[in-house]
Amino acid sequence: MAGHSKWANIQHRKGRQDAVRSKQFSKFSKEITVAAKMGDPDPDKNPRLRLAVKEARANSMPKDNIERAIKKATGGDAEDYEEIRYEGYGPNGIAIIVEAMTDNRNRTASNVRSIFSKHGGNLGETGSVSFMFDRKGEVSYPASVGDAETVMMAAIEAGAEDVESDEEGHWIYCADTDLNEVSTALEAVLGESESTKLVWKPQTITMLDLEGAQKISKLIEALEDDDDVQNVTGNFDIPEDVAEQL
Repeated sequence: MAGHSKWANIQHRKGRQDAVRSKQFSKFSKEITVAAKMGDPDPDKNPRLRLAVKEARANSMPKDNIERAIKKATGGDAEDYEEIRYEGYGPNGIAIIVEAMTDNRNRTASNVRSIFSKHGGNLGETGSVSFMFDRKGEVSYPASVGDAETVMMAAIEAGAEDVESDEEGHWIYCADTDLNEVSTALEAVLGESESTKLVWKPQTITMLDLEGAQKISKLIEALEDDDDVQNVTGNFDIPEDVAEQL
């Protein structure tokens, strides 16, 4: 989500943490199973699986759940999931990208379209908003790992393209194809990351007032609550004073 961890902070303030975590584990399991089914079930030989497992561990997903998701792929009883990207506009003309994994394309398309229209948005064609984003690898660290200069130097050495730091933490960006190598190099210097994943990074950001933030929050929460939806990204940010009121 644009604005780094602000979205997570807002959900936490709203007391959605347990529900969000349960949904997260389900989404991580699906990604791990798909990654293991598409490649080698050994994370050391499968970069996508390695990143999926790493992200799950960083979010405190139990080891048993991770192993079960990998075994599901090798056991031959895993569902055939299709990866689909939906694009559309939310309230205030905010561009939204929805990434889904589904075993029923018609059901997911219908649900996503319905959620957009119910919350003042509209679903567009593939490519209608993705040109406003760049596909990047993102590695995040807590502020406690070091000051901005220390992290910047580590990022440059690791082959990253950009770093954004504030009082909440550090976000290191690289080419999407370099994420595995960059995150491994960063780990050797800075230790385990808080998060390592592919993201859609907005090229420009729209700052929202309270009314706009409330509307977009409802849309994104509804999308994230759908079992087929893996990730939701928008090209907006919420100022801290507005976030406090949500």
